[in-house]
Amino acid sequence: MIRRRDFLGLSALTAFGLVLAGCDSESSSKADTSKARTGAMDSFKLGDTFKATTPLTYSFLFSDQPTYPYKKDWLLFTKMASDNNVTLDATVVPFADYTQKRSLLISSGKAPEIIAKTYPGEESAFVSSGAVLPVSDYVDLMPHFQDKVKKWKLEPEIAGLTQQDGKYYVLPGLHEELWPDYSLAFRKDILQKESLAEPKTWDEFRDVLRALKKAHPDVVPFSDRFNGNSVLNIAGTAFGTVAGWGLVDGLAFNDSKKQFEFASSTPAFKDLLTYFNSLVSEGLMDPESFTQTDDSAIQKFTSGKSFVISANSQNIITYRTSMEQSLGKGNFTVGKITVPGGPAGNIIGGSRLENGIMLNSSVKDKDSFVALMQYIDWLFYSDAGQEFAKWGVQGTTYTKEGGKRVLAKDINFQGLNPAGTKDLRVDYGFSGGNFAYGGTTDLLQSTFDAEELAFQKAMKSKTPAPSHRRCPTATRTVSRPPLR
Repeated sequence: MIRRRDFLGLSALTAFGLVLAGCDSESSSKADTSKARTGAMDSFKLGDTFKATTPLTYSFLFSDQPTYPYKKDWLLFTKMASDNNVTLDATVVPFADYTQKRSLLISSGKAPEIIAKTYPGEESAFVSSGAVLPVSDYVDLMPHFQDKVKKWKLEPEIAGLTQQDGKYYVLPGLHEELWPDYSLAFRKDILQKESLAEPKTWDEFRDVLRALKKAHPDVVPFSDRFNGNSVLNIAGTAFGTVAGWGLVDGLAFNDSKKQFEFASSTPAFKDLLTYFNSLVSEGLMDPESFTQTDDSAIQKFTSGKSFVISANSQNIITYRTSMEQSLGKGNFTVGKITVPGGPAGNIIGGSRLENGIMLNSSVKDKDSFVALMQYIDWLFYSDAGQEFAKWGVQGTTYTKEGGKRVLAKDINFQGLNPAGTKDLRVDYGFSGGNFAYGGTTDLLQSTFDAEELAFQKAMKSKTPAPSHRRCPTATRTVSRPPLR
């Protein structure tokens, strides 16, 4: 079934009152860090590379991907130790168990100092206990973070992170521009065979599914993954509401009424549900889309039992690899379509904030706390640190030719250099999900292939949707996209 949040009864009304009250809360405190400067640079300003004045070690919660498992001797870590004088003591947790293990570690007071892979909203569960640091009290120590927020006019998005106390507790990845990645992947060879154009609106999407169903009556054309949260998220924007991953705390700001309201109670949300109900009722969409595992949905798509599935750019690569085995190379064509428009227009939603990090509240008592904040600021928010985390070491893992970054001849990354015998992530640790996110559009797109660049260009033709602003709340929950 389609996952929704019910906000009924007195408890919901009480929570709503607390949310609105929290909107007026502001923080004006500035913490004293004068006695926590061991290892810190005396002058750390915009453009500086951080290097601790004495060797430092910080504990780090590491989300381990099976496709590029953790290695202690990655160049990523050895270069940090030599150039930044910082060693990370990793607590390695399998990707599949990360969210649960992170909660257990934080709740038990045993969490590492740096807690990676945290999507905005996920930190809320740990605020009231005091387990995580109100990082907003310390951003004066982070010149690169402050510069990007100001330069890219991210203040409204950052304000949306604040809790009831007016502070925020997660340092998110910052993007220069909106980055639309998730869409719908189609068997484009099937579309071509049936002389069907790619749908430009959600009404056209339904018409295409109807045509596919008529031509292939034994096939349910659309069987989705992510429990439906991805497609509901992207469709929600076009219908003028929020849903799926975009639902977050269930509240959306009504610009015409200038007030918050429960998104699930609006006519637009009802229209969205009615639309998807029609897909299921007509046999165009697999009802298991909202309950099945991702593996089940992927198996149906890659074996030819369905023709449409949600995807991001990396998913497309995975689908093709599987389909070469199941259907045979050259026997299929798969690609993302431009996200369809809807009743609200040809618009695009989303946020320029990416997943980021939380800090254990205990770090404020370390004598090297200022150095920690300087190090985080350089690695996650400076241009040089972001390029290092994504591309590695110039002259070793990549070179620059006419201002363009080019992988070393023996290194591959997501098919950019197929002749490479080593992998940028597997063998060196760069471009991994724990460190490489956010940055300029140029850096973001520097690892995109021609197909993905064309998708991004097509998405730029859409009008940014009005922000569905959310009021700060200490009880916010989140449904988020999977870790990239």
